[in-house]
Amino acid sequence: MGEKKGGGEGVVLLEVPLGDAAETFDLEKTICSHGLFMMSPNHWDSLSRTFSRPLRLNHPPHSLMVSISHPSDLPHSLLVRVHGVRSLSSLDRASLLGQVVRMLRLSDTDEWNVREFRKIAAALEEEECDWIKGFGGRVFRSPTLFEDMVKCILLCNCQWSRTLSMARALCELQPELQLQSCSMNASTKNEQSDTNNFIPKTPAGKDSKRKLRVSRVSTSLTNKLLGMEMDLEADTCLTMDDAQMKMANLSPNFSLSCIEGDSSDTCISCEEVNEFYENSSSATSGLQSHEGTLHFARQPIYNFPSPRELANLDERFLAKRSGLGYRAGRIIKLSQDIVEGRIPMGELEEVCSGGSLSTYSKLADQLRVIDGFGPFTRANVLMCMGFYHVIPTDSETVRHLKQFSDLM
Repeated sequence: MGEKKGGGEGVVLLEVPLGDAAETFDLEKTICSHGLFMMSPNHWDSLSRTFSRPLRLNHPPHSLMVSISHPSDLPHSLLVRVHGVRSLSSLDRASLLGQVVRMLRLSDTDEWNVREFRKIAAALEEEECDWIKGFGGRVFRSPTLFEDMVKCILLCNCQWSRTLSMARALCELQPELQLQSCSMNASTKNEQSDTNNFIPKTPAGKDSKRKLRVSRVSTSLTNKLLGMEMDLEADTCLTMDDAQMKMANLSPNFSLSCIEGDSSDTCISCEEVNEFYENSSSATSGLQSHEGTLHFARQPIYNFPSPRELANLDERFLAKRSGLGYRAGRIIKLSQDIVEGRIPMGELEEVCSGGSLSTYSKLADQLRVIDGFGPFTRANVLMCMGFYHVIPTDSETVRHLKQFSDLM
């Protein structure tokens, strides 16, 4: 994977060979294959066919803006621009490229899955299945499993517009969390104990009108509203077993030694994406189109928060600041369980290379103990992990199929 400097503004260019995937790879189809690509901090520019978002370096919390394209003069490679630096260490380069490979599913296992899918699709003779043949076979996902998990939580029990709003609000909060996390790491143990369950302090002038309106709500009324939202928006996907585990306040206790072997919105059209970005003035907050790519380094970077950045947050603050409602507690609990080692994310990522039905069933049982991971959320997470045995559908999926596939 080659590296070269890309100009005076501080841009490093990385060439990522597609190898065997070059025969079947389509950047636009891959990016636009799942509604996750519309959620902040992702940005797809259909004019230049360029995907942009921040990615973390090998030593978090520092992030850099990265843009990915597939130039016509490089049919067998992707071009990755890393903005804001003049050089990268080998560890940072490996970290960034690993995230690119994960998002676009460029591993050997992913390529095998794509080829198997194409064989099945080619054998379909019905005309109504032509849309399946047009699908690229790769389902877009986030650079980390944690981001996938949180975004799958955001998909539940709300309209798509609110899902997008919650993801954007989390990214807008991330720079504050990063600063607070850095200060906590640099402080003494006594100072750290004073900052547990902290509430980031943002200057009033920086707050949006929406946040200012929310801040005027009285504490007592806020508590009542949060309680009502918990009751009204309880995850309808939860089974009785899930509910019992929630009442017992069980922490996930994963044991992956038994695992063998190796509103999801699929097929979103680029026409929908263009309309969304044209009608939403805040959708590109912190991001620029490819036309202004050299100015990325001058823009503030709004990445998706990490588990460590979210773990010590105050639940009421997060619910109110980012409009998460009852999801705030679940996201904080998930972050804490990851930071404290109760959910072994490294082992889960390794299992992603599997694909058997037995592995799927055992992983589904493991994920069941996570608060808020009902059947719909689990199916979305498992699909992000590379298991397609159960395809999650919701009202937005049905609407899309009606509009573009004439299946219903």
